[in-house]
Amino acid sequence: QVQLVESGGGLVQAGGSLRLSCAASGRAFSYYALGWFRQAPGKEREFVAAISWSGGQTYYADSMRGRFTISRDNAKLTVYLQMNSLKPEDTAVYYCAADRHSDYITTTDVDEYDYWGQGTQVTVSS
Repeated sequence: QVQLVESGGGLVQAGGSLRLSCAASGRAFSYYALGWFRQAPGKEREFVAAISWSGGQTYYADSMRGRFTISRDNAKLTVYLQMNSLKPEDTAVYYCAADRHSDYITTTDVDEYDYWGQGTQVTVSS
């Protein structure tokens, strides 16, 4: 079992930056592919970015590519999401998740991720 706790959300102006963190309990975290997802009010949860167990493989949703960077530190059991050039449409609750079935990125499907954090709110003002 892996428990995930996100932090780093907040209120930022358009064009600004935030760095989200997701701390895990359980060494198994180091062997899982990890993802960041987000959910805006009234919308379905959507994929943002994912990273393989070693950090050597990353993948981004089209609208985030070039603005967001996912990384991880397995020694600290933490995954990060650096978000730059934020837009009002990036406003959402951001969740980290772990895919216990794979150490490489094999899916961006919400339903395929097994462990979830409670989420952290990101609000981008115009």
